[in-house]
Amino acid sequence: MRGALSWPFLRLYLLTLLYFSANSILNVIIPLKVESLGATNTTIGIIMGAYLFTTMLFRPWAGQMIHKHGPIKVLRTILVINGFALIFYAFSGLGGYFAARMLQGVCTAFFSMALQLGIIDALPDKERSQGISMYSLCASMPGIIGPLLAIGMWQTGDMNVFTLAMVGIAILTGVVGYSAKMDKKEIDPISGQAGQSGAMLQSFGQLVKNPHLFKCSVLMLSASLVFGAATTFVPLFAAQIESGNAAIYLMLQAGTVVISRFVLRKKIPSDGRWHSAYIMSVMLILAVASQCVSYSVTGGAMYFYVGACLMGIAQALLYPTLTTYLTFVLPQLNRNVLIGLFIAMADLGVSLGGVIMGPVADQFSYSFMYRICAILSALMMLFAYDRRKIFVETR
Repeated sequence: MRGALSWPFLRLYLLTLLYFSANSILNVIIPLKVESLGATNTTIGIIMGAYLFTTMLFRPWAGQMIHKHGPIKVLRTILVINGFALIFYAFSGLGGYFAARMLQGVCTAFFSMALQLGIIDALPDKERSQGISMYSLCASMPGIIGPLLAIGMWQTGDMNVFTLAMVGIAILTGVVGYSAKMDKKEIDPISGQAGQSGAMLQSFGQLVKNPHLFKCSVLMLSASLVFGAATTFVPLFAAQIESGNAAIYLMLQAGTVVISRFVLRKKIPSDGRWHSAYIMSVMLILAVASQCVSYSVTGGAMYFYVGACLMGIAQALLYPTLTTYLTFVLPQLNRNVLIGLFIAMADLGVSLGGVIMGPVADQFSYSFMYRICAILSALMMLFAYDRRKIFVETR
């Protein structure tokens, strides 16, 4: 496998696009459906948050299993389970949505870890950021058209269309996934590491002990909380904004993510250095985005859509930057597990965006909730600052 844009990698990116296409529809359909059943924002937040909260819990284990068995074996198994989860959505009620979200969360933990660790291990150092960025880009691309399709399905009032969509995506993802390959010479499960499970448990302490992992995890957790609040509640908040449309917002955000990740993929640092000004700028963009969304209830749809574009830029840049940085500074011996913990913090943040911000929206308002997100993002600008230009890697 040569180069981040070679055919074997393009096939993996296509698989990523297909896998996450279901979620782009579910992120809109589920809040609307659950609200129609009389649920509160708190309940909606819990159901939506169950997906990535479960993903977070299984990330470290997924990293260890991939480390032991290799990405392809894990990938093919998990695609079958994911197919059952998607079909289960189509025939579920309120309680069934919660169970299906958890099952899909398990699948996503293994799927994303298998692809990301496979890409990281297969690419040379100078192309890691491009590979991670392309993976993230394809994970975001379904968000451009998915929300519009979801709104169309909802407005027809015929959930049979939704059922057919879930079944079709499950089958197509499985077919493409089983034909995907990774170069075994370059992506070989590490053997002979006795006591890997114990090492995995010990790695949880590295979230605090390792300064690189701690800084990146706190930043990703905070930013993901904002992303999660937007994803979960924008379909409901848009109704309060004059000329506001949830599908347009989500399409703009996803489209900006896709364009930014492709156009700026070579600008993302891939040198193992901590670029304070770069990270602080990204957090500033996120703070302004949240404030625009908050103010849109008064200022109008223009602020709503500007906020979507700015949030897309922040989302496009932050995750690949922090992930690439960690691939350089984390110890090789347990790098897979530690990266799994970092990604788990991103999952936890998105989950908390629904679970924590749901009660805030119930108690106050959606506008107030997004203002809190803006303040949190601004505080993270200070946290991102570091006078050191490079962290010394110790292995």
